[in-house]
Amino acid sequence: MAGCIIRKSLLGLLLMASTALQAAEVTGLVYGTVEGKPLALDLYLPEAKAAPLVVYVHGGAWRAGDRTAGAAFARRLVAEGFAVASVDFRQSTEAPFPANVQDIKAAIRYLRAKAAEQGYDATRIALTGESSGAHLALLASVTTGVAALEGEVGGNLEQSSAVQAIVSYFAATDLTTILAQSTPFGVGVREPALKLLLGDLPEQRPDLAKLASPVLHVDAGDPPLFLLHGDRDPQMPINQTLQMWGVYKSVGLPVTLDVVHGAAHGGDAFFTAEHQRQVVKFLQQHLRSEAVAQPGLQ
Repeated sequence: MAGCIIRKSLLGLLLMASTALQAAEVTGLVYGTVEGKPLALDLYLPEAKAAPLVVYVHGGAWRAGDRTAGAAFARRLVAEGFAVASVDFRQSTEAPFPANVQDIKAAIRYLRAKAAEQGYDATRIALTGESSGAHLALLASVTTGVAALEGEVGGNLEQSSAVQAIVSYFAATDLTTILAQSTPFGVGVREPALKLLLGDLPEQRPDLAKLASPVLHVDAGDPPLFLLHGDRDPQMPINQTLQMWGVYKSVGLPVTLDVVHGAAHGGDAFFTAEHQRQVVKFLQQHLRSEAVAQPGLQ
């Protein structure tokens, strides 16, 4: 009996190892070059071909971090059958807004252009991110065709930057209200970050702050949205997520709000089995082949 259990355990480990080997990770794919700086992404592919694609945007107050922050997130979704791309973009220390969102849109166009070569399904793309990365993911998702944000980085201009679903983790959504909603601690974090992003505080750059606010771009043609936010976040006001939820509800768009009780700004609480299950279910629902009748590819 003991020998049988050992053999079964070894068989399970071998099968797990085989599955891991069948997944592929392709790093450092350059999707564009700006003033001599290459912009790259990492691609994580499941064994199955024609998988839907999730594009991950890292956080870091728009000024820090890189695409490697998405590795653990990507591997969790690859295990669920999704392809994942984690993208770099110009930080606010290198170039002010809207350079970062233009880069993300360029990455999506590149990923569409390379779909046949890499084997995922570029008609089914979701965009996701955490914190400032979620802000950029939301903004890129609800501004398809807005010339000031599309840009021309990387070429592939015949491709659409539209996506078919969004998952937002504790995002900024309205830069015109974020400081008024923030705790003193949050103001201390946000003010220097916003000055780098916009060139000054939002009240001094109102037009740019509005352009950078996803809630002010939402219309009835935008993709389904899943929002997560901790109810003890000291840094990003939960009202930012509630605003986005309310705007989506007001125009009749599919939106799900998952308040993560006891959670602060990020951390493992957002990736428990239950929260992960809900996100995967949302992505499976809205990235099914039959659910994507080419919306957003206009």
